Amino acid sequence: MDQLRRSGSNRVTGNRCAAFASLIVWTVSVWAQQPPLPTAKLSAGIHVIQAEIAASMSTRSQGLMQRKSMAQGAGMVFLFDEAATHCMWMKNTLIPLSVAFIDERGEIVNIADMQPLDETTHCAARPVRYALEMNQGWFKKRAIAAGTPIKGLDQISPAAR
Repeated sequence: MDQLRRSGSNRVTGNRCAAFASLIVWTVSVWAQQPPLPTAKLSAGIHVIQAEIAASMSTRSQGLMQRKSMAQGAGMVFLFDEAATHCMWMKNTLIPLSVAFIDERGEIVNIADMQPLDETTHCAARPVRYALEMNQGWFKKRAIAAGTPIKGLDQISPAAR
């Protein structure tokens, strides 16, 4: 009888583990298949940027996680609810990125390079309303630095916010 109890208990535990594993696989696959985000055409001087818009808490939290690449000239703009000293990190982000922190006027405050899978925080030097992530080195290769205006932020649809 004691042997039967242990055997049944092991089956229940095994079933629970299998169900839990299935739930994890399903969650990761749904998470990795983020629905397409709205986009905006931004510019920094003569350089055009096709930016996905991350305006909600969930899209900002997901960001560019789990992506293996990003096209040149593509990026992601994060719209924050209010101007503050926002910070970014690279948890579960597989590609090296540069982030430009942008104030309410659309001017770059500072730029930071971020390494894949690194949880070090990179913060704005003063309160900002936006952050723009691009492939690492994109800003530097184009001599885009603090003080450069990013055009098109004011054209982002209120529905994206």
